[in-house]
Amino acid sequence: MDRFGEKLRILRERHGISLRNLSTELGFSGHTHLSRIEWGEKSPSARLAVKIADYFDVSLDRLMRDELELDG
Repeated sequence: MDRFGEKLRILRERHGISLRNLSTELGFSGHTHLSRIEWGEKSPSARLAVKIADYFDVSLDRLMRDELELDG
């Protein structure tokens, strides 16, 4: 799950959504938590990982497994 943050950033940028807006959509008051996840400083909780997968309509497996790419 080392690439979770990288994949989150890729998805966010593909959808043209700022970190601040995504944080709001996911129910956070600030964007710091998601920023730390993108930078690999924190890991998401299982609940947050599911929310992110649902929000971007991507399988949780594809998002969490490092050997799987987002496309394909």
